Amino acid sequence: MRPIDLDFQRKTLSTVPGWILLGGGMLMAAFMLGLHLHTCDEHEARSAELERVEQQLQKRGLRQAPMSASEEKARAAGVAEMRRITAQMNLPWDGLFAMLEAQPRKDIALLSLAPDARKGQLRIAAEARDLPAMLAFHRELEASDALSDVSLLNHEMVAEQAERPIRFNLLASWGVKDARP
Repeated sequence: MRPIDLDFQRKTLSTVPGWILLGGGMLMAAFMLGLHLHTCDEHEARSAELERVEQQLQKRGLRQAPMSASEEKARAAGVAEMRRITAQMNLPWDGLFAMLEAQPRKDIALLSLAPDARKGQLRIAAEARDLPAMLAFHRELEASDALSDVSLLNHEMVAEQAERPIRFNLLASWGVKDARP
């Protein structure tokens, strides 16, 4: 029978890979410290250069004067207007028009489209040959992927014309599925 080896005070094992890992970590820390110091020195040098250039500009009178409150307000309003216009231009107008053109409009005539990109709504003015055609057009728009919450705002029968068409206005939510930054 083999003797049992009981070790109640275990010796710490230090292995070669452990020492290599420790040494590599210390080298990496020293490298990162050196890189940090180099970056700090470069930042201080660039800040000093910027300070020197600003002083030269100030001596020559070329530095931009601070804006007054009214100028700042006008500038902010201009920036807000540019953002609003950019948001409208970035909407997928082609998809909306393609969806409207793809709708079967045998008995429907679109009179006007009034999109409001800020609210995400589309107002449609149209004329239908009869009431079932108007209701079918409303259902088709509601079933489309581009529009939701299509609601009939008003409708009226045009008595002046012999065919007695129905003019109506629809309001729909125009949800953009993939917003662009």
